[in-house]
Amino acid sequence: MRRTLMEPKTSQLPHKPVEDETPLYNQEFLDFLSGLPKERVIEKFESYQYQGFWYNPPLLHGIFNMQKHFQPCENDIFLVTAPKSGTTWLKAMIYALMNRKAYPPQSPHHPLLNNTPHQLVPFLEFINPSKYGSVCNSPDRTTRILATHCPLISLPKSITDDASPCKIVYLCRDVKDNFVSLFHFAQKNQWHISLEDSFELYCKGFSGAGPVWDQISGYWKESLDRPHKVLFMRYEEMQNEPQFQLKRLAHFLGKPISEEDEKSGVVDQIINLCSFDTQSRLKVNNTGDLVCGLSNSSFFRKGVVGDWKNRLTIDMASKLDQITEEKFHAFGLSI
Repeated sequence: MRRTLMEPKTSQLPHKPVEDETPLYNQEFLDFLSGLPKERVIEKFESYQYQGFWYNPPLLHGIFNMQKHFQPCENDIFLVTAPKSGTTWLKAMIYALMNRKAYPPQSPHHPLLNNTPHQLVPFLEFINPSKYGSVCNSPDRTTRILATHCPLISLPKSITDDASPCKIVYLCRDVKDNFVSLFHFAQKNQWHISLEDSFELYCKGFSGAGPVWDQISGYWKESLDRPHKVLFMRYEEMQNEPQFQLKRLAHFLGKPISEEDEKSGVVDQIINLCSFDTQSRLKVNNTGDLVCGLSNSSFFRKGVVGDWKNRLTIDMASKLDQITEEKFHAFGLSI
């Protein structure tokens, strides 16, 4: 199938048809689910444990499909996060960075002004396998930008294999802020659960593709072993030094910031375009839902570091810090 890059003045999305509006589970997947450990963690929500991580059925269905059917293009880019770790921000940054020649970031017709970052950079889990080849969101036909919440162990071997030139960018954040953002997200989408119950579930590993600590440490170790393959980024560092981190990201993706880019102010233009202030005020990010039923506005909260101090008790914060220290100490990792 021939893929063409979307034109900047249209709202037609290059991958508009690729997400499933009503995922139907075949018997093979239902049989697969029946053999997995499961827990009912919220009313009407069941989580299944697979390869050491917990998933809801739609997310696990996507992982099941990608493990069986996904074949990467030569230079695919995979943006990986635990849910509510800066996913929306990094999607916008990578899209703007990779498309800066085709769509200058200062353009009044930039796709990020009329489409959500999730429309432009789809989650691999929610793409029908028959539509994998339909994604076109970079000028290079051998490169797709795809997002996932999938832990390293569950990524298809065709992505993680050394012979594959694909790149993986992993973004993490302080787990205290991550938990608070997850709880806010649940409330915005009317999942009825108290802060205290949600906290206990999070500590036990019941978050999307959790335990979050195990997901983070898996990508951290891989970034040390194969720095050419995996770039490990921290949300807090992106907030504190956005210019440096954007240049670091561009270099890793093989699209370094040129002298011409520097002179024209491209770095600051991308940072401004993708900023919380810009994106959270756009109509497209404040209305409507994704096809999976989640409200677009729920992906934008405050975009700050340290807001956990306004929601967590001292005991809650201490417990998360203790778990984090126990989980990361052996790897020399701090977040």
